[in-house]
Amino acid sequence: MEHPQKNNSGNTLRRAKSGSVRLNKYLSSSGITSRRKADEMILTGRIKVNGRVVKKLGSKIDPRRDKIEVDGKGVRKRTNLVYILLNKPKDLVTTLHDEKGRRDVLDNVKIRERVYPVGRLDRNTTGVLLLTNDGELANRLMHPKHLVLKVYKATLDRAIREREIAKLKKGVMLDGTVTVPDELYVLPESGGREIGVAVHEGKHHLVKRIFESIYIRVLQLDRYSYAGLTHHGMQRGAWRNLTKLEVSSLRKLVELDKE
Repeated sequence: MEHPQKNNSGNTLRRAKSGSVRLNKYLSSSGITSRRKADEMILTGRIKVNGRVVKKLGSKIDPRRDKIEVDGKGVRKRTNLVYILLNKPKDLVTTLHDEKGRRDVLDNVKIRERVYPVGRLDRNTTGVLLLTNDGELANRLMHPKHLVLKVYKATLDRAIREREIAKLKKGVMLDGTVTVPDELYVLPESGGREIGVAVHEGKHHLVKRIFESIYIRVLQLDRYSYAGLTHHGMQRGAWRNLTKLEVSSLRKLVELDKE
């Protein structure tokens, strides 16, 4: 770890070293978390550098020489970033440490690298789920300010009426705020029982609760699109690596392309 030195005015400076990086950036690029979350971890004393707790924001380290620990576990620089799109089947949880011992999405994706879901889908919700070890990108995609659009197909227990559609388009009260779907439309030849819903909010059970507000139960929910990525042409349970263009588009969406 770098040692600070002071100038004549008493301000703390850091010697510029070739290869040195900010600690929060190193943690982010290692797939641990986002830079913002890394700063929180630093302030709460969860990070050690060469055996000493570091609580100063902006601290720099030399990845070649310094030993970094998070909660007592060593951190290795991750150079192989992985981005996967899974067409999630039913009966898989997105929580990787399930207390009930149920199968999780990683049981469906057999790769050497350790990846994590970007957000969550309910156990019986199917469709697009991103998996990655890029902590910075994942946390930005989940942050509300980036307004990541998600499109679902909801199968209902009864046909929805025109006046009910109009009511939902005006917005419903959830968790003390008005929630308005970005889009809501009846799918052709469904008899009013299959609805396309586009939302950017990330409230828990959001789509199901929207329909519950008008006393309709969602029997089946499939996420067709996330941040513009779809499972078109993919069988349920299939997965693939994102293309470089798709990764670049995601980074641009959350303003990582400017860094």
